Amino acid sequence: MLKKITFLALTAMAACSAPADRLALTAAPSALELRPLVRSAMVRTVSLPTYAAAEELAVEGPSGLISSNESVLWADDPQRAVTLTIADTVGDILNTDVGPDPWPFVGLPDVAVDVRVTQMLAGADGVFRLSGQFFVGGDGIDFPNSAHRFAISQPMADQELSSIANAQAAALLVLSEDIARKLAR
Repeated sequence: MLKKITFLALTAMAACSAPADRLALTAAPSALELRPLVRSAMVRTVSLPTYAAAEELAVEGPSGLISSNESVLWADDPQRAVTLTIADTVGDILNTDVGPDPWPFVGLPDVAVDVRVTQMLAGADGVFRLSGQFFVGGDGIDFPNSAHRFAISQPMADQELSSIANAQAAALLVLSEDIARKLAR
């Protein structure tokens, strides 16, 4: 009986808690226009560190510890949002078919892009950092396999949520433009 009362009390408390605010990742547009070497490219689901893949917004504190704010959640699954942002931006830059994994079209894409992020964090020093590696390999055509490191830093005006989201969007734009350059003439 005590277990049932405890369960009901916890359920009631959870139902009364205020809903979390949601923060959308809005892609920054690119002015870059390049001629593609490929007709199509697939962006595999971007691999993010655990703290960056979580629904809660993670920030670095003054002591260097990463904490999350449970009252502010990303509006979309971070891996999905980052993958779609990169695919959309690269596709716009190259004016060619670029899609996420799983590949939405019949047949194989010409190339696959695999992005593995080691750091994606708003730093206590006012800098948003995005680092890791991306890999490009031919799936449907003979395209040279290559690996590329990236370390992108974007200053933030302050630690406000909008500044963090804007810096993240700017960092993803730089990464997308770097990827597009590897797939262009």
